[in-house]
Amino acid sequence: MAKLTHEDILAYLEESTILELNELVKAIEEKFDVTAAAPVAVAAADTGAAAGPTEVTVTLTEAGATKVAVIKAVREITGLGLVDAKGIVDKAPSAIKENISPELAAEIKEKLEAAGASVEVK
Repeated sequence: MAKLTHEDILAYLEESTILELNELVKAIEEKFDVTAAAPVAVAAADTGAAAGPTEVTVTLTEAGATKVAVIKAVREITGLGLVDAKGIVDKAPSAIKENISPELAAEIKEKLEAAGASVEVK
């Protein structure tokens, strides 16, 4: 028997019908005593149960006494110019970053609180 290459296998899969592929999966399951669906379902259930929110929003609730330091921190975090950053700080409460990872949100919150601001992560 000639050894099949990856290209040969992929070419076979491209040309096969759904029914043929279903039969192939069943044959593999029987031959190697494995189940294609069970590990995927278990992994998906574990990640969903253990994970918290995947995207959060950092909101500046109050600038505090050191407004200039907060404006500098907002500029550093957002990359905005001085006028735009000042506008965000003046209009508090305002969103600083939206739909970011909780880890990045924690870093941003730490920077803003170090500058004297009050921050909320949702």
